[in-house]
Amino acid sequence: MDKKTFLSGLREGLTGLPEADVEDRLSFYSEMIDDRMEEGLSEEEAVANVGTVDEVVSQIISETPLAKIVKEKVKPSRTLKTWEIVLIVLGFPLWFSLLVAGFAILLALYVVLWALVISLWAIEIALWAGAIGGIAAAVMFMVRGDPACGIGMLGAGLVCAGLSMFLFLGCVGASKGAARLAGSVVRGIKRKLVRKERKS
Repeated sequence: MDKKTFLSGLREGLTGLPEADVEDRLSFYSEMIDDRMEEGLSEEEAVANVGTVDEVVSQIISETPLAKIVKEKVKPSRTLKTWEIVLIVLGFPLWFSLLVAGFAILLALYVVLWALVISLWAIEIALWAGAIGGIAAAVMFMVRGDPACGIGMLGAGLVCAGLSMFLFLGCVGASKGAARLAGSVVRGIKRKLVRKERKS
């Protein structure tokens, strides 16, 4: 693929982003390709070295803040007519309440997701506290001369320590999974907004 085709595909892939951002990215990748050609690569090799158009578009969209994409999406491309403004104002109670309800549902799902992760970490901390408390109680019972209770408390402390080690892996996995899920949802929303812009 030559430089012109690459930049043309890149422009098409970034259609939903603000025009100033698109121009900045195009000039950045144009200079990058030129620099690689100055280093001795052919035009096709320099373009291939940058990556495919889809990879570059995905990277740029993931780096662009969602607020910037939404702002570009809702910006009117023309001035609204009087009857359109009247319809927007009259429909405000309906569309605003639906917008708030949708936002509240998304926020509730996000909070529930992280509440589950925090609950797992709370259980992890409680198990470690139980392990430390059990071992301390075992020492105390041994010093008092009650070895049966001491052994029982030592066993309970070791069970808590073992469970906490296994749960730690689950907590780390759940935290990473929740962060990945939240990130992929945001990336998906960005891609949908940009693709809608491209199709329209």
